[in-house]
Amino acid sequence: MYGLDRWGKGLISVLPNGDIGLSNPLRPEAPKVSLPEIVHDLEMRGIHAPVLLRVSSFLQHEIHHINTSFQEAIKRVKYNGQYRGVFPIKVNQQAQVVDRIVEYGRPYSYGLEAGSKPELVIALAHRLAKDALIVCNGVKDEEFVRLAILSRKLGFNTFIVLESPKELETVISVAQELGEEPLLGVRVKLTNQIGGNWAQSSGDRSVFGMNTDQLVAVIDKLREHNLLHCLKLQHSHLGSQVPDVNDVRRSVGEACRYFVELTKEGAPLSFLDLGGGLGVDYTGEKKATENSTNYSVEEYCDNVVETVAYAMDAAELPHPTIVTESGRAAVASSSMLIFNVLEATLFDAPNKIEPEEGDHHLVFDLAEVNNYLSVERLQECINDADFYRNELRALFRRGYIDLRQMARGERIYLYLMSRIKVLARDLEDAPEVAAHLEKLVDIYHCNFSLFQSLPDVWAIDQLHPVVPLQQLNEEPDRRAVLSDITCDSDGKVDKFILADGIHPSLPVHSLQEGKPYYMGVFFIGAYQETLGDLHNLFGDTNVATIDLREDGGFDLLQEVEGDTISEVLSYVEYDPKDCMDAFRKSIDEAISAGKLKNADRKTLVAAYRDSINGYTYYE
Repeated sequence: MYGLDRWGKGLISVLPNGDIGLSNPLRPEAPKVSLPEIVHDLEMRGIHAPVLLRVSSFLQHEIHHINTSFQEAIKRVKYNGQYRGVFPIKVNQQAQVVDRIVEYGRPYSYGLEAGSKPELVIALAHRLAKDALIVCNGVKDEEFVRLAILSRKLGFNTFIVLESPKELETVISVAQELGEEPLLGVRVKLTNQIGGNWAQSSGDRSVFGMNTDQLVAVIDKLREHNLLHCLKLQHSHLGSQVPDVNDVRRSVGEACRYFVELTKEGAPLSFLDLGGGLGVDYTGEKKATENSTNYSVEEYCDNVVETVAYAMDAAELPHPTIVTESGRAAVASSSMLIFNVLEATLFDAPNKIEPEEGDHHLVFDLAEVNNYLSVERLQECINDADFYRNELRALFRRGYIDLRQMARGERIYLYLMSRIKVLARDLEDAPEVAAHLEKLVDIYHCNFSLFQSLPDVWAIDQLHPVVPLQQLNEEPDRRAVLSDITCDSDGKVDKFILADGIHPSLPVHSLQEGKPYYMGVFFIGAYQETLGDLHNLFGDTNVATIDLREDGGFDLLQEVEGDTISEVLSYVEYDPKDCMDAFRKSIDEAISAGKLKNADRKTLVAAYRDSINGYTYYE
């Protein structure tokens, strides 16, 4: 129903007991691990939902997958160069993530991409493999350039990618000051434009990179200052989350044309950096759509290597080292958000009630619909029920019926809807009925902040797989949209990936008193953690990093406690101590005025202190 076999990549499946299970891609023979059992274990350790769960086994697998796919493509095409991947730190700057990427990438000389001074500081704090690259993109001031040039003294292969002719002036000035030669790249703006959500990151109107006129000016200036021999890398960003593999081919082909021409100009290029673009198939549709791709990692690598090889052979040039900056594909699948459902607002009612003597005749008319409700007259009954309820609401607004009559009318309507939902299951090809019932799906109120943990869902309609973690051996009996706990009507998820496409509601199970019901949002490792904001002052969630074992268990590698209210207040310029002092003062003034007893002070202070030191989410 949820399409796990389409988008789950073999990492996520359903166990016989109905639990979501996690597979260990590094040890395929190992038993699958129940995700609800992991959540329960974390709860017992004091790590409560909502929690961001990182699976290091998934991360290690993806880095291995990208690097070995390029290596296999190089062998198949008989490519004479190498592959060097770099991870763009901006995709996930969290220390636990970057540390593990460096560790897992070391056998492949996997490097890092830094698009800012802080990210360069992060990159230089890691012990990279000898041949790993640090690629510096973005706007660079003297301080940035100085650090990048000086880092080469420590053995770092730090490329300064020139974004504009003016930036070259800064590089020349700092290099002359230091008496050191820089390792340079140049960013070329491609004209081919991709499709998808990030189309504007490519083509003529993309923000970064130089056009042909600017490139010629940079070449001339480098030659003038005897620095042309320092230009070793061409950077050409294909785009982000490229949905169509033919766009990859076209963009790589265009990048190769620039590489050939820059070489003719005397630049000793030996690295071709094709930027990001390797997409993630979030929906499993395998189509060239905004949240899917029509290619695999292997096909992407084959296309890149083959296109570069043909272009270089035609120009009789040596095969350069291919560099890509695949961030989303490396980390997206390794993180998932787990949260509990707190309660539900239901838009139907299971129990029938009758009008009372003295009720308005419209209440009786509404109840009468139940007597002729059938599959054959379903649309008629929907029309009648809607009409009578709307008329009752109009009477209530004008003061002609009281609150209890209105409540009985609403209850009768919801009972009718519960019967209509059951009868509609036997109805085929009834779009109007289906559209009406979609307006009546439940709202499941969940313990998370959309704006903090899933900002792209709100901002750009990004789709992530959402699945209940349990009872998947039972047919869901309800459909719902998910609402977060922020005080904002935008804080909801109402587009879901199912096996047969994208739907405005999610199949869910009825909530049972005293039994937790958990939801999981998958493939959120890219961008979501650092793009999140403090809407309603909900802070970072708890974070747990785990490793899947051979015996079907897991090890907790690291835990990071979520933000407390005190920490979040300090982010917005409040001093928690000042807040505490001000609250105490209010209490003491109330006692002096005789509004409170002395004994109340301890209770009030304790309640305030517990809150200010507590988790920002529902506890």
